[in-house]
Order: sequence, then structure tokens, then C-alpha cells
Amino acid sequence: MSGTRPTVIVLAAGQGTRMRSRWPKVLHAAAGRPLLEHVLRAARGVDPEVVAVVVGHGADAVRARFAGAGVVFVEQPSQRGTGDAVACCAAAVGGRPGPFVVLSGDGPLLTSAALRSALAEHAAGGGDGMTLLTTEVEDPSGLGRVVRGPDGRVRAIVEERDADAATRALSEVNPGTYVFDDRLWSLLDGLDDDNAAGEFYLTDLVSAYLRAGLPVRAVRSDDETRLLVGVNDRAQLALADRLLRDRIRRRWLADGVTMVDPDTVYLDDDVVLARDVVLEPGVVLTNGTRVGEGAFVGAYAHLDGCDVSAGARVAPHTVAAGHNIPLPPS
Repeated sequence: MSGTRPTVIVLAAGQGTRMRSRWPKVLHAAAGRPLLEHVLRAARGVDPEVVAVVVGHGADAVRARFAGAGVVFVEQPSQRGTGDAVACCAAAVGGRPGPFVVLSGDGPLLTSAALRSALAEHAAGGGDGMTLLTTEVEDPSGLGRVVRGPDGRVRAIVEERDADAATRALSEVNPGTYVFDDRLWSLLDGLDDDNAAGEFYLTDLVSAYLRAGLPVRAVRSDDETRLLVGVNDRAQLALADRLLRDRIRRRWLADGVTMVDPDTVYLDDDVVLARDVVLEPGVVLTNGTRVGEGAFVGAYAHLDGCDVSAGARVAPHTVAAGHNIPLPPS
């Protein structure tokens, strides 16, 4: 392996028809950030050389929202599947040496730690072939199943609409996170659309790499991804929001914040809390609110884009937006 920094490709071209929205799916927010922003933050944790975002439906809106994000936008003119989406990036990033990390733009629970694990596994194998994340789920409905051979190695990923009953019974699924070597581009050329959807599946690269005599590795992820692989409808968006906010609360509790009733505290992902902050039940902090060391926020206060000074006391039921909340006069 060359030791080069990875190139990241994020697939964000889909319409997301089950969202029943005029907005692109990846712009819907969970825990105060668009789905795509969560994915990009995870990607930045592996120090990529370049990040390419594939856009299609609502491309102008996605470009506008992430205009300052330091990414390269690649348009997929017509949505002909995930394999076609990655192939559209060949001109922009295909000349790089790899590794190439491919992610789904609707997977907000993806973490940098999971990506680092996949990249480490890929590097440990010499950097050849492909590596994918997998996860075990209780209900695999609608998801691609990971098929392993008698030796335990991955043999294929089968999309549900193409799966027989035995394959549908499998619970190990594909969350859509991959690492490829630079043979990715030549093998993409060999994909076909002979499947139930009439699309070019990126998942067919498993078989393509194996036919080429190249290894396919899998790393199992046991984080919250097992509870939500991706967001496809409003119910899954609500679940993503809840799981992300659970993660946010755990992080701040570990960093020295007191929450009298954590399950009732509602924090956006961009909120910043100092040590020894106390949050009473029902507190809502949104839109980049910052709370200084030792401050107290009373029950059912809602602060939106506020700065709370160290040691300040916010009265219960306070509602404020864009305010500085100083210490009370002595």
C-alpha cells in the first residue's frame, strides 16, 4: 500500500421518494444538521485528500447548502444505480492511487471510528481488493444481504429484490460503506444492469473483485448503525434524530455535564457545553447554543443560538434566541 491519504466519494444523488418531499433526502436534518453533513464530518475524521459528492436530484440545492464545505461536486445525469454514480467520478478522482472510500449520503450514524477500522483492515491486507463494513440487524427488510461462503468469507452482496428466501433470511447487511483499491475503475466498466431494478449495482463489485482473484474483506460494525443503516422515510429520519441525540447526550455526560433527567434533554449536534454545566429536565438547546462552565439552565428552558456565560443561571421556562445571557447583577 502506498500510504496515500484516502479519496472519499459520497453518494448523494438519489431522490428519496419515500420522504415525500420536494427537498433532496440528504438535506433533511437530524440532530440539527443535514444528513449529508453528518456523513461528511465522519469522512473528515480519516483525513481524506479529496471528498467528491455525487449529486443528482436537487443538485443545485445540495451545492448551495455545501458550497463552503471543501468538496468536489460530481453530477450523475440520470440515476442508474450506485455503480453508475461512482463511475461518474472517474474523471474527477479516478487518476488517484487510492484507497477510495465510498459512502452513502443518507447514513448519519456513520462514525470516523468505523471508517478508520475499515481502512486499517484494508491496509493490513496490503491495500489490494476491497473492504466493506457490515452490520447485523434485527429487521433486514429492504437491505442488501451479505452472503458468506463455508469459509466465512464474503462471497456476494445480494439486493433484497434479487434475493431468494434463504438469502432474505440472512441478518448481516450492507450499510453502504466500502474501501476499494484503484482497480475500482476498471471493474466498474464490467458491471451490467441485468437485475430486478435495471440498475448498475456497486454491490456487484464483490463478485467482480473475486473473479479477478482479488480479496474482499469485511469489518463488522457494532455501533448504532445496527439500529439504522440509512434514512429512507420520515419514520427513519425520526429514529436517526433520536439515536444521534442519544449519542450527543452520552458525549456531554462523559465530558462533565450534569443532566438531571437526560432522556428529556434535547441538544443539537452543534451545541457546546463546558464542564459542570447543569441542565434540568426538559431543556432544549439548539442552533449552536454555547453554555459556559458552571452555568445552570432551568427546567424547560429553550435557548436557540444563545451564549450563556460561565456561572450564569437561566430561569426555568426561559425562551430566548440569539441572546447573550450574562451573570445576574451582584
